[in-house]
Parts: sequence; C-alpha cells; structure tokens
Amino acid sequence: MLIPRVIPCLLLRNAGLVKTVNFKDPKYLGDPINIVKIFNEKEVDELVFLDITATVEGKRPPFELLEKVASEAFMPVGYGGCIRSLEDVKTILGLGIEKVVINTYAVENPSFIRDVANFAGNQSTVVSIDVKKGIFGKYEVRTHRGTKETGLDPVEFAMKMEGAGAGELLLCSIDRDGTMKGYDIDLISRVAAAVNIPV
Repeated sequence: MLIPRVIPCLLLRNAGLVKTVNFKDPKYLGDPINIVKIFNEKEVDELVFLDITATVEGKRPPFELLEKVASEAFMPVGYGGCIRSLEDVKTILGLGIEKVVINTYAVENPSFIRDVANFAGNQSTVVSIDVKKGIFGKYEVRTHRGTKETGLDPVEFAMKMEGAGAGELLLCSIDRDGTMKGYDIDLISRVAAAVNIPV
C-alpha cells in the first residue's frame, strides 16, 4: 500500500497564485515564490503548479517563473498548463521541474501521453483529470478549466491514460474545488480501484 503524500496543488494565473471555487472566480493569493518558501518550511512532499488560464488563453508555459520555482523549492515540483509539445516538456524538465502535468491535451491527443512517457519516463508523466458530476449523478471528464464537456467516463479515461504511460493521476473534483467540503471519496475510490498507479 502506498504511503499518502502531502502535495499542495497551487493555481497560477498571470504569474500569481489564486484560489477558485468550482473552478470559477479566481481570487489573488500572492507571490508563488513566497508560497514555495512557506512550503519548504512545512516540509511537504511535493508541489504542483497548474496554470489555470494557459490553455484557455493559448499561453506558453511561464518558463522564467518555473526556473525560479525550481531553484527555490526543496521538494519535487510538477507543472501543468498548455503543454502541447515535447519541446515544451524538454524545456520544463531542463529548468529543474520534475514532472509535467497534462490535462486538456491528454483528452484531445491521447497519444501525446505515450510520447511524453517515452521521452521523460512514466515517473515524470502526470495526467490531470477534472471531473464534474451531472444532475443524474454521473461523473464526466471536463477540459478547458472545466467548461468543456467531453462525454468521457473518468474511470475509463484513467485506465486509458495508465495504458498510455501516465505514471500518476491528478484527480480534481470541480464540484468540491475550493468549497472546503473535503474530498469526493466516491470518485477517488472508483478511479483508484481501477488503476495501479498513484492517484
């Protein structure tokens, strides 16, 4: 059995940290580097930075900021946000970031996960899955910051991503995001039971 790890997930918007509720209404929290220093002191296991507007606005990853984060962090760091080429993956890993997190592009181009895993290794390939529960209680994978329906079942998609080479899954409940209501245990249990990689 895997030992649980403490991995804060930090949301980036225009190089600043924000907090959202149900993936909406981002509120500014502060400078990412200051937050990294705080988590260094807390000795968390990993950090994950997700740029929540990169894909929607078609931005490139913030390479300069990521270099600063990697040089400051005492723990492994992952980054996600509009990663759509192996060149971006190479640049991000070259800056000292240990993991790349793919969300929307994993849905649009699943073969990219295989390409990333072959290039960077399974341990550096993370697929982020945003999930929303419908009015009839059915879970569905969403993309583009939760705004685009895909019709995909999260359990089936998780299994597909594992088969493509993902070494970890980052599961996000849109309904629970920022609400302080705790985890969606039902969703987590379903996905974790279907795959053999960390969730």
